[in-house]
Amino acid sequence: MSDTNSPTAYHCSAPLAGAPVVRRGGQWWLVTSVGSLLATDPTFTGELDRFAAAKAAADRAVAQLRIDCGTPRRRSR
Repeated sequence: MSDTNSPTAYHCSAPLAGAPVVRRGGQWWLVTSVGSLLATDPTFTGELDRFAAAKAAADRAVAQLRIDCGTPRRRSR
């Protein structure tokens, strides 16, 4: 999966939907202008995983809608 916000894309360091969190090395990090802090709370990181998965699914659905809307339709004769 190539979506950088996907929970399976653990190698990425892109922010999650503009939030001050990134997924690096299989762990969530809170990022500020002065440094980073490892997120260790399982409830919080589980919610981040679920949000990342939902966002990735929504991004795929929007991309498919754009493809579908951009495809010329056949006119009936």
